[in-house]
Amino acid sequence: MDKIYEPNTIESHWYRVWEEAGYFQPSGDTNHPYCVMIPPPNVTGTLHMGHGFQYTLMDTLIRYHRMQGYNTLWQVGTDHAGIATQLVVERQLDTEETTRYQLGREAFVDRVWQWKQTSGNIITQQMRRLGNSVDWQRERFTMDKSLSEAVQKVFIDLYREGLIYRGKRLVNWDVHLGTAISDLEVTNVSEQGYLWHINFPIVGQSAYLTVATTRPETILGDTALAVHPDDTRYQAIVGQQAGVPLTDRTIPVIADDYVEPSFGSGCVKITPAHDFNDYQVGKRHQLPMINILTPSGKLNNNVPKAYRGLDRFAAREKVIQDLKAQNLLVNIEPYSHNIPRSVRTNTIIEPYLTDQWFVSMQTLAEPAIEATKEGRLTFQPENWEKIYLQWLEQIEDWCISRQLWWGHRIPAWYDTEQCIYVGLDEADVRRYYKLADDVVLTQDPDVLDTWFSSSLWPFATLGWPVCTEDFKAFYPTDVLVTGFDIIFFWVARMVMMGLKLTGELPFRTVYITGLIRDQDGQKMSKSKGNIIDPIDLMDGISLDNLITKRTQNLLDISTKQKIEQATRQQFPEGIMASGADALRFTFCSLASHGRDIQFNVARMTGYRNFCNKIWNAARYVINQLPEEAEPLKRTDHKIIQDPLCILINCWISSRLQYTIRQVREAFDQYRFDFAAQSMYEFVWHDYCDWYLECTKLIFQQGDLKTASYTRYILVSTLESVLRLMHPIMPFITEEIWQRIIPYLKSGVGERLASIMLQAYPSYKASQFDAVVLEQFAWLQHLIITIRTLRSELQVAPHQKVNLQLQQGSVRDKQLIAQHQAMIIALAKLAMIDWLPDDQQASGTVAVIDNLRLTISLEGLIDKGAERARLKKKIDKLTCELEIRQGRLDNPNYIQKAPASVIEQDRKKVDKLRSALTVLSQQ
Repeated sequence: MDKIYEPNTIESHWYRVWEEAGYFQPSGDTNHPYCVMIPPPNVTGTLHMGHGFQYTLMDTLIRYHRMQGYNTLWQVGTDHAGIATQLVVERQLDTEETTRYQLGREAFVDRVWQWKQTSGNIITQQMRRLGNSVDWQRERFTMDKSLSEAVQKVFIDLYREGLIYRGKRLVNWDVHLGTAISDLEVTNVSEQGYLWHINFPIVGQSAYLTVATTRPETILGDTALAVHPDDTRYQAIVGQQAGVPLTDRTIPVIADDYVEPSFGSGCVKITPAHDFNDYQVGKRHQLPMINILTPSGKLNNNVPKAYRGLDRFAAREKVIQDLKAQNLLVNIEPYSHNIPRSVRTNTIIEPYLTDQWFVSMQTLAEPAIEATKEGRLTFQPENWEKIYLQWLEQIEDWCISRQLWWGHRIPAWYDTEQCIYVGLDEADVRRYYKLADDVVLTQDPDVLDTWFSSSLWPFATLGWPVCTEDFKAFYPTDVLVTGFDIIFFWVARMVMMGLKLTGELPFRTVYITGLIRDQDGQKMSKSKGNIIDPIDLMDGISLDNLITKRTQNLLDISTKQKIEQATRQQFPEGIMASGADALRFTFCSLASHGRDIQFNVARMTGYRNFCNKIWNAARYVINQLPEEAEPLKRTDHKIIQDPLCILINCWISSRLQYTIRQVREAFDQYRFDFAAQSMYEFVWHDYCDWYLECTKLIFQQGDLKTASYTRYILVSTLESVLRLMHPIMPFITEEIWQRIIPYLKSGVGERLASIMLQAYPSYKASQFDAVVLEQFAWLQHLIITIRTLRSELQVAPHQKVNLQLQQGSVRDKQLIAQHQAMIIALAKLAMIDWLPDDQQASGTVAVIDNLRLTISLEGLIDKGAERARLKKKIDKLTCELEIRQGRLDNPNYIQKAPASVIEQDRKKVDKLRSALTVLSQQ
């Protein structure tokens, strides 16, 4: 093996081998399928930390089950990402000084397909870099022919069943894109604005009602003023009319519980066509709904002539000027509030009343609620189940149409009377509805929301509506791994569609991951300059390139300078290449059940060192093996007489079995963090720090039988550990496994071709010995205690010391006698002496239970410095003793505290007194 662990070379080699050999394809026991659906990333996307985190967990589950013999399928694919992809191509057209309208719809869609073929799917290559063992032979795209046919079928069937309809409702409208968008594509940004206080004259009176608004231009669409029904200030005017400023309209004053009496004057304006809350008020009171905007954000013909054709913000300025001129503007107040902006364009979103296509959700939600309450669908962590159910129980109809050209075009046609006909194509429509040839039909120009096709992903990718072999084998799938931000947009809709269209849940478990944040707990964003690219973590990046990457699209100079300064401070030498295994292990170690996960690059560097530790341990093992690689002969343990050989090999076998059990339980409970922790502790502490050091003593003795026996346990334990760790760290485990497997198994058949085809380690009770674990733990404690004394005395590592022992139990004396050579070697002792219990030992003392340890100080230390150290320790323990004794002397504490706690305090006081006695003697 190379002396230095170089992850990039190893990782690129093995992934190519695995993919070319077809190891990612289903090949296990067909009676035990295991299927995971990847949340399809946007075809425009690149790998970000959230992807890397979730894909690592999914791949860990897939590899874990594959090694258990399951017929595993990790279904991969990408989403056509309607808005995002159309924007990318439109920006390309901008550089060519043309537009999609100049190209025409058909040519534009062809252009998008060309872009997809040449520039799309970058993320799929990055997934390979991470080690994802997805079945690339089954890769799907949401605009594939078969998936598009499934989308069409679902739309037509649900429409004819009355569950899809066209209606006028309020939606999020992006005036730049000219389309409705989902809530997920809207971000609320706290911004400084103004609150304009405006007087509305009460008809027939000289009085006014004052209302406050952040959008004064919308008064042109007001259809009511509202007060709280219990607000005594306004009860007399409820039902009266008020004049709408700058118009010749009057509107009623209504009472509604929605109004907050303490906000402003306690009277609010109601604009049902341009505010989501007002829309609900408008429906309750059957108010007119006046849309004042065009799709591009200009004022339309529903407003007075003076404002028609003005951009919404220009109209705002004119409205303010005109209100001032008529003395109707009472006050302008600075006001900080949330502004809804488009994630894609940063445009301020308008609530917009428009004709759209909707899915009626109540009927679909009921079976989904029932399945969850019955326990057929479970969430990990469990707290997300309550949030999921609350949303389903309050569900509203889903707007599924988008005013775009890229996507699944809605299979609906209109005649000249705007009657709606739905079918596969125009010919199918004419056949189904028996329309004459002279009836002119025009297809709906809109496309379907991307989430509509994504909601069919778990079964459409397997061939549905055809009952294919894949569909029969892998549906329902097993677990969905996803983020909490799309529980409602994707998870719930997949559940509802799965139950409606297949009669079964699409998956049995939903594992919700936390959100990856930076080391300070801040959300990663371009504006903050704290985004970390997982590719940079794996492959490394220089400081200058990292700064350029973080600041290249920022316009504000001061922001760029702050980001550059912070980056230089955090990564003075850039980011070192750590490889995929170290990143994957970091992700798993962070996969707690918390909502937020702080990612610290320093932690990943620690796991890069962990990879080095594994590598160096493997080099040590290989150096103990014969040059000719053939299966080792295992010596019968019954003929081994050496107590150290028996102890350490039985102990490491027991610790291995304990770790196997812990890891399997953790994986089965989706506690990737616990699994990673158990692996780390075993490899670093048990195997490397203790077992390897002990084997050196065995090999130095020169006894062939003990050396042969130990050599077999040494390499077989490493092989088991590699299989145990493979789901999280596939590359380094494969590389080392290939080096050592010839010493354990013969042949080069299919099953020996890769570690990923081997059986996952299972717990063997016959190899677990609790007594040996307890014995070795006591010896470890003894050696660590001696090492601690050496450290406190600042004894040089190479200097050997004399250890004097007194008292102790019979068991203590037996263990020390049996393993004296190990203790001397690992604790760096010159000798061990047992002194009579009543003899005064001279030196630094420690106590383990009843065993008294003394390190002779003769010629080792500065006596003055040692007295100072002892006095400092005495002072610390005296302070702790006074606190605990004071607690026991307090009658109130004795009266109120549990008896078990009081007893613990008394025992601690006794131990402190004993320790102080020993320290004073020293």
